[in-house]
Amino acid sequence: MTVGQGALVVVELDPTVGREQQGVRPCIVVSDPDVIQDQRFPLVCVVPVTGTPGQGLLYPALAAGRSGLSKTSYALIDHLRSIDKRRVRRWVGELPPDELAAVDDGLAIFPPPKAVQPLR
Repeated sequence: MTVGQGALVVVELDPTVGREQQGVRPCIVVSDPDVIQDQRFPLVCVVPVTGTPGQGLLYPALAAGRSGLSKTSYALIDHLRSIDKRRVRRWVGELPPDELAAVDDGLAIFPPPKAVQPLR
């Protein structure tokens, strides 16, 4: 299955550990389009989606409709993760440009610069 940046897909996130989002749930594909299409890279970065409201730039609202969501939902940018492309079950829809821009804004501040530790 080939998906692009901004696609809403259903993903199998299990197995998980601790407070990670789990189960089969919608996620937003946020990987660079060139990386997604390159068969040498088996991973794709996704942001899980939830129905539980969050506050701030890390939890932008996503409207039902064109995206394929049946109700207002929220991106969980702080749960960004790379998954094997084989975890993607099906394509659901595409985020409209304004919602994808809101996700990009959240990704730009996550993680906060002060939290990044240099590698040794």
